[in-house]
Amino acid sequence: MNILRFVEEFPDEQSCITHFKKCREKEGLICKKCNSKDHYWLKNKNQWECKACKFRTTLRSGTIMHGSNLKLRIWYLAMAFMSFSKKGISAKELQRQLGYNRYDTIWLLMHKIRDAMGKRDNLYSLKDMVEFDEGYFEKATSEKVKLKRGRGSQRQKNVAVMGESIPLTKENGSTYRYPGYFKMKVLTSHHKDEINQVVQDNLEDKSIVFSDKSTSYVNISNFVEAHLTEKSDKTTTKETLKWVHIAISNAKRNLLGVYHKIKGKYLQAYLDEFCYKLNRRYFGERLFDRLVLAVAKIYR
Repeated sequence: MNILRFVEEFPDEQSCITHFKKCREKEGLICKKCNSKDHYWLKNKNQWECKACKFRTTLRSGTIMHGSNLKLRIWYLAMAFMSFSKKGISAKELQRQLGYNRYDTIWLLMHKIRDAMGKRDNLYSLKDMVEFDEGYFEKATSEKVKLKRGRGSQRQKNVAVMGESIPLTKENGSTYRYPGYFKMKVLTSHHKDEINQVVQDNLEDKSIVFSDKSTSYVNISNFVEAHLTEKSDKTTTKETLKWVHIAISNAKRNLLGVYHKIKGKYLQAYLDEFCYKLNRRYFGERLFDRLVLAVAKIYR
């Protein structure tokens, strides 16, 4: 979907309500009171009523939009701008495009959408052959504080980067590895226990993991089918861990090109947006529709 088609399909608030209603019904409605799945729509109130116990569910109840006073079309416009732009859009620019007075409201709106992106991707686990490494992302810091250099610097956040590396065969019989889904998780330390938890939470237990010989990765084999390691050098970076390093490079370039500075506590949200778009890089105009479904879903 492009901006012209968006304006045609969603010219007013009612068109957004009708579309979001369909998205929620597609995800499935469950009554909070009796767990019934049978509802009927009250058009005059924009609510569903349970056929069994008469409990009513609002259009936004339980979703990322729950409790928001913004019009639904503002949400739709925000999702449109965030999905139309390959590299992303800053809150300041979105505020300008929407003609909205308060920056904080738009900033929070975008972070709620990023939250939905992250939760949607967390529903899936990486599988088969997976490349695993860490990247260092610069974060905003106070210039008055004297900062340490090198590994563990307060200027950087350590991020675990995982990417599926799918083996494919060409017509001439040669093989190559194709990038699948990616995940990026901000780490609080370099300790092996945290790495192990990231592996357990994001990879299927039948995966085969490729990594370098970092001392933080010594127990990964306990949680996957196999763990293959190579000494970190230029060959490992260009061949064995090719796709995760390309993803790290692209993410850094993307964040640097759109945002002035990112505080460490918000870095995960921006990485969630980057990975969400990267994992759906071939969706094209369908990305907006998928994002609306992600926002409409109730995450338990």
